[in-house]
Amino acid sequence: MDARHPSKILMTTDTVGGVWNYTIELVGALAPFGTQVALATMGGPLSADQRRQVEDLNNLTVHESNYKLEWMDDPWEDIERAGEWLMALKEDVRPDIVHLNGLAHGDLNWGVPVVEVVHSCVQSWWKAVKDEEAPKEWSRYKERVTRSLQAANMVIAPTQAMLNQAEALYGPFQASTAIYNGRAQDVYKFGKKEPFIFSMGRVWDEAKNISMLAHIASDLQWPVYIAGDDRHPATGHSVDLENVHFLGQLSEKEVIDWLSRASIYALPARYEPFGLTILEAAMSGCALVVGKTDSLTEIWGNAAKYVDPRNADELRDTLNGLIEDEFARNIMGCRAVKRSHGYTADPMGQDYDHIYRQLLRSSVTA
Repeated sequence: MDARHPSKILMTTDTVGGVWNYTIELVGALAPFGTQVALATMGGPLSADQRRQVEDLNNLTVHESNYKLEWMDDPWEDIERAGEWLMALKEDVRPDIVHLNGLAHGDLNWGVPVVEVVHSCVQSWWKAVKDEEAPKEWSRYKERVTRSLQAANMVIAPTQAMLNQAEALYGPFQASTAIYNGRAQDVYKFGKKEPFIFSMGRVWDEAKNISMLAHIASDLQWPVYIAGDDRHPATGHSVDLENVHFLGQLSEKEVIDWLSRASIYALPARYEPFGLTILEAAMSGCALVVGKTDSLTEIWGNAAKYVDPRNADELRDTLNGLIEDEFARNIMGCRAVKRSHGYTADPMGQDYDHIYRQLLRSSVTA
């Protein structure tokens, strides 16, 4: 087996969140190393946009499923069946490395080195969003995730802050490191900026906290545009808020256009272990206004304005301050672009390849 670069990786991903974009970027970034990726998808069928994305990757083979993810309602029967499916895939693919982007299958009998990535988790989400420990009904989840992560040869998180939380909740781990996520820099463009505030996500998502932005929009001097639906997923009721324009689900091309024109990107998140949408906005030259969390301050340093995600007045004042001060707005946009240069796809691919090679060397000498 070539310990320089893995020739084949079996990777899992989900189709319902930001992990998908991370996965597509990483697969593309691994192509220069000659690494083929067999991608096992879970959580739901691929969208038309996602199918177009995979067509562009010559080193990718997709294996689809609809198995529930570990954070979904009553997932345990699906988790077991997904494990059997993954074991069968392993026999067909015969990978050098298994890379898991979920938190339930690290303890299977893989027979090859296992990398498991903690993109987020219910326990840390609950603490950040609810300011309390997750209730007892999540104890089985915690037990399963702990078993999975402790069995992995390497645990990775997209920030050191997220890794510290994961270690405290589920550790000790055999080995661990932080690798920042990345995006292809040439996709996003710095266009002529227009007087509006942009955000992306579900207004009902407590972690993203876009509802706070929506509710102070009437006190802002510029309109707020939100890439997301205005209908509650449970009730189907629409929200009608002054100065807020909901754009629905946008394609990647449409998102790129909106970001190129937006002067300010706002995401007052209570919980955001990395935040790919913030990175996309930074690459597009938007001034960033984000929630003050350990992960986001680690990533953005002085290249963002931070607000207490529980203080609507602070968010309103910070946004109006940037609206009124074009010089400060331009400075923040330039800082964001410069900082985003450290979070591109190619270095992410190199960092993962380095970890894979380390694990392969260790398995050869063991």
